[in-house]
Amino acid sequence: MDKVLIFGHKNPDTDTICSALAYAHLKTQLGQNVEPVRLGSVNGETQYALDYFKAEAPRLVETVASEAKNVILVDHNERQQSASDIDQVRVLEVIDHHRIANFETSGPLYYRAEPVGCTATILKKLYKENGVAIPKEIAGLMLSAIISDSLLFKSPTCTDEDVAAARELAEIAGVNADAYGLDMLKAGADLSDKTIAQLITLDAKEFQMGSYKVEIAQVNAVDTNDVLSRQAELEAALSGVIAEKNLDLFLFVVTDILNNDSIGLALGRAAHAVEQAYNVKLDDNKAVLKGVVSRKSQIVPVLTDTFNKL
Repeated sequence: MDKVLIFGHKNPDTDTICSALAYAHLKTQLGQNVEPVRLGSVNGETQYALDYFKAEAPRLVETVASEAKNVILVDHNERQQSASDIDQVRVLEVIDHHRIANFETSGPLYYRAEPVGCTATILKKLYKENGVAIPKEIAGLMLSAIISDSLLFKSPTCTDEDVAAARELAEIAGVNADAYGLDMLKAGADLSDKTIAQLITLDAKEFQMGSYKVEIAQVNAVDTNDVLSRQAELEAALSGVIAEKNLDLFLFVVTDILNNDSIGLALGRAAHAVEQAYNVKLDDNKAVLKGVVSRKSQIVPVLTDTFNKL
């Protein structure tokens, strides 16, 4: 049986890494030959979870076609967010909780997409459906993914299913979800040792919104000034990415994990779309986005609708 690679999106976050590990474990228990891999560096938040639950990060790969004919995608489906040679392999499955865009396959596949806050919430159902018990360390990783994607259950993307799954996983993992979750989020919000290049790529995703090419990067912080005090350097780096990729907009979002607001730094020829989308005025290329914490539900769809009207 040829090996199947399981991976999430580029610039992986905690859900991408932990879901790849969790789904690979389930598939292995079902007798399949799979390997979890990653398409980018592990961030501080994810590393905290891996260390806490004594798990190894998936192997880093640059491309996938040279290693496998078949792959499984978790936590993403859009081509530009996936492996650069995704068109050279067959996608057997997708397990995801995002919008579906820029995705097609030449053959049928298993596609599981649900409007929940985290891929790991769906995976918990798959464990139950297949009658496979979730080990303590895998439960901890899945819990970490839900906490990350839901900002400790505060994000508008968080559903009752996510909360229930997290509480059950916390019991299996033997941790207090709220105490552990806050420690994990704070570990991810420590950006003191990050370079400018790391800040703008830690959690960056590219989107096609109508005829516009947009990149949105997001970082969590306890104090947004820790990041925005470096605005001049950030703008220089963002301008370089805009020129390199011919982007219409690069929106860099700094989210305050304590107050649940964000500040958006918008550059590019279509930066005015941010003003229109949120009824704000960019001042020094920045605007406060009150109550905005979720890229998936509060940024991507809002900007997409705005661009479709331009």
